[in-house]
Amino acid sequence: MDKINLELSLKNIRSNFSDIKDRVLFLTFSLIIFRLGSFIPIPGIDIFKLTKLLNHQSGTVFDMLNMFSGGALSRASIFSLGIMPYISSSIIIQLLTFIYPAWKNLKKDGEVGRIKINQYTKYLTLIIALIQASGIVFSLKNIPGIKDLVYELDSCFYITAITSLVTGTIFLIWLGDLITENGIGNGISVMIFSGIVAHLPVAVLDTISELIAGKLNFFIFLLVLILIFFTIFLVVFIERSQRRIPIYYSNQRQRNKIYFLQTSHLPLKINMSGVIPAIFSSSIILFPLTISSWLKGYNKYSMNIFNIVFDNLQPGTPVYMFLYAVSIIFFCFFYTNLAFNSRETSNNLKKSGAFIQGIRPGENTSNYIKKIMFKLTCINAIYIVLICLIPEFMRREMNVPFYFGGTSLLIVVVVVIDLITQIQTLLMSKQYESSFKRANLNL
Repeated sequence: MDKINLELSLKNIRSNFSDIKDRVLFLTFSLIIFRLGSFIPIPGIDIFKLTKLLNHQSGTVFDMLNMFSGGALSRASIFSLGIMPYISSSIIIQLLTFIYPAWKNLKKDGEVGRIKINQYTKYLTLIIALIQASGIVFSLKNIPGIKDLVYELDSCFYITAITSLVTGTIFLIWLGDLITENGIGNGISVMIFSGIVAHLPVAVLDTISELIAGKLNFFIFLLVLILIFFTIFLVVFIERSQRRIPIYYSNQRQRNKIYFLQTSHLPLKINMSGVIPAIFSSSIILFPLTISSWLKGYNKYSMNIFNIVFDNLQPGTPVYMFLYAVSIIFFCFFYTNLAFNSRETSNNLKKSGAFIQGIRPGENTSNYIKKIMFKLTCINAIYIVLICLIPEFMRREMNVPFYFGGTSLLIVVVVVIDLITQIQTLLMSKQYESSFKRANLNL
């Protein structure tokens, strides 16, 4: 019997690892498709002349947009829009589920409500992608040297370019759903992660070459490394941290006395809002920046106004950093208040017979949890501002030869933590399944 159990356990271990291996291979294959697609250009654009033109855009908002698309924007790829329309639409739909009662009820409908919300998100993604693609393509005529860049700027090119960009975004959403179902982690997050990480080898090589050439001071290089490791440590520490409030249940009665037992706790994450404040803040600042980049050469009057907006909202400028910090703080409090309802949490505790020691159930418990959440949100706002502004400070004051923003850093670390957690969960679930199978066999 021991020999049979040993053979079964070895077989289960092999099946567990084969399942994870299949998921990892599918994830790898999907990311290869994503990277290959980022090299397929939009028909009608001269890629070599585009590369020369965009070399003058280094250090501007173009670096930020290009990084999120995995370099597809610099190659005028069909994936130039990337996943950003889907992110924008999902954030808008998520806010609607918190604001409007009908959408709240839809979210409470379980799997049926989730499917409907996903459908609405994809419909809105299509609309946003059409708007963004049309804005980009129709603003090409304002770019200096566009005659040499596009072979023939006619209606056929406009239709082809808009169709290519929108189709590329829809394909990435479909690929992301496949990764979520058959791979590891959230497909959309993993593709954003791969697009950001794709720039790291080039950034490392550029930094080393500037260090060897003497353009970058060695002590500044060491300071940059220390800041990077400190930032990553801070992100991991905060993302894994939570405030645990002890919860008691009055479920024991002996000799007319009630005995209280601490059976669980109420976990409150420090970063309840995730990366949404950083993404929202970037989107708000990018909107006037993108509009000004399209219209700054339209006529002499608008050129002066939009040039001022365009120059002052570039990453690293004082105006950009101030507005970025203020908007991050605002959205931290705004989104946390939407995502977490202290009154609803208090009512759920009261219904289940749970309470916080020394705090009366109901309104007092709600106010107590609200005070704790306010303190945690203050810490979270300071944390996200630091994470998002340290890279900007590095680039502005230390002349770091690469762009690695705070939003991208948050996404990279959070996705890595999520991947590790999902692999551990898969291993644990497979171990439980094999244990149940052995138990049934022994019976």
